[in-house]
Amino acid sequence: MAVGTVALGAATLGYAVGVERRRWTLRTAELPVLAAGAKPFTILHISDLHMLPGHLSKQRWVAALDELEPDLVVNTGDNLSHHQAVPSVLRALGPLLDRPGVFIFGSNDYYAPKPKNPARYLMPKGKKKRIHGEHLPWRDLRAAFVEHGWNDLTHVRRTIEVADQYVFTAGVDDAHLHRDRYADIAGPADTGAAVRIGVTHSPEPRVLDEFAGDGYDLVLAGHTHGGQLRVPGYGALVTNCELDRTRARGASRWGAQMWLHVSAGLGTSPYAPARFACPPEASLLNLVPRGTTSANHRNASPRKARNTVR
Repeated sequence: MAVGTVALGAATLGYAVGVERRRWTLRTAELPVLAAGAKPFTILHISDLHMLPGHLSKQRWVAALDELEPDLVVNTGDNLSHHQAVPSVLRALGPLLDRPGVFIFGSNDYYAPKPKNPARYLMPKGKKKRIHGEHLPWRDLRAAFVEHGWNDLTHVRRTIEVADQYVFTAGVDDAHLHRDRYADIAGPADTGAAVRIGVTHSPEPRVLDEFAGDGYDLVLAGHTHGGQLRVPGYGALVTNCELDRTRARGASRWGAQMWLHVSAGLGTSPYAPARFACPPEASLLNLVPRGTTSANHRNASPRKARNTVR
């Protein structure tokens, strides 16, 4: 019995480390968040790349997502895991940088990961000591994004044109590091826009409540990795933030009017390179007018960017 248990555990770990963490997956969802009469459009939501220079299959897969022809790309942070990874991130996002895009950063854009005891993620938040690694070249990454025309939404409210209509956007810095200053963007969102979109790296409820109170239709976030290790039939064990675990991945309602979409992301810390029942993902969101349809969620693979293990 003990031998069988050990063997099962070893096989599960081997799958989580060797297979699933490179099983790139596209998740799709239809969200009824647009104003009446607005033209439907698509968002490609990318988050938590945690890129290392050697992540070649991830770079190829992400670059191929351009074939989906999204109307808007939203990047919710944690692009880096190494001080030499900026060129790798730009190779991955290269074709997408020519499309309309917005971004904010997360903790692993500012600081490199450090070895940590994986069990600390199961500890109560109050007993965790925050550990920062070396500073990463986030300014270089920001400069490249902005040079290509993407909008940095860090504590900024901005109206952009998407699919021949106006979209109101705003974002905050990483709430997980308590760098968020919602007061800088506070105030009612533009009611004349086709949709009002908030962006944050960590989906902390205090930030989500602020967006909802100001009338946003949709907030996009990452950070949770979908739980990273999920139990079939139960879901995520933890979210690594104050968000409840039932919302660790995918779309859900937040309050009476707002939708929340949390990406499970495309990477892991190099010191915890495992995923189970939670493959790395990007999300293609089809935004439609309110009342058009109920939200429909499914997994799919993009043309010439199928689920791959390399």
